[in-house]
Amino acid sequence: MLINKGGKGMLSREQKTQFSYEDYLAWDGNEKWELLYGIPYAMTPAPSRIHQEICGEMFFKIRTYLQGKSCNVYTAPFDVRLCKEDASENEIINVIQPDITVICNKDILDDRGAKGVPDLVVEVVSPSSTFLDYVKKLNLYGEYGVKEYWIIDPKKRSLFVYQIDETGRYGAPNIYSDKDHVKVGIFDKLVIELEEIFQ
Repeated sequence: MLINKGGKGMLSREQKTQFSYEDYLAWDGNEKWELLYGIPYAMTPAPSRIHQEICGEMFFKIRTYLQGKSCNVYTAPFDVRLCKEDASENEIINVIQPDITVICNKDILDDRGAKGVPDLVVEVVSPSSTFLDYVKKLNLYGEYGVKEYWIIDPKKRSLFVYQIDETGRYGAPNIYSDKDHVKVGIFDKLVIELEEIFQ
């Protein structure tokens, strides 16, 4: 759901090659953006109906499980600033809006979203976001130590699950089909029935 607009309009006038959260806050509020390594990507106006249904079902299952527990779950738009705790606005070069974000450390939450590393991120792939979700965001989330990263592909009815291993990086993904039941690694008892997600 992202398109790099690096050479168009406002960005070309500013003649900058890397942007920060400080820049991000100054942009026109009518357009939604993400920053990956300082490069801006404009989010498409609206995801598909199937995309939204999958996100809604996932959010419902996670939110239901978290009733009475200490973690929080959010859906996009929700700004996650991936950075060091003491980073200033002009030092932050990663601002993402995952489809679903789970955060168990409430210290990283503020009125603008989250400043730090989520525990679980779920991205639902759309045709324009494939490279970002499978490559750029995978590298970014792994670099910052997001414990678990789920990539849901509605077209292929598949799920890739990446988890941080003993080296502190993502290993090979576990790949599931729409008939599988998948345990969420960061929780003790939450199992997602993919057939229900893709229905």
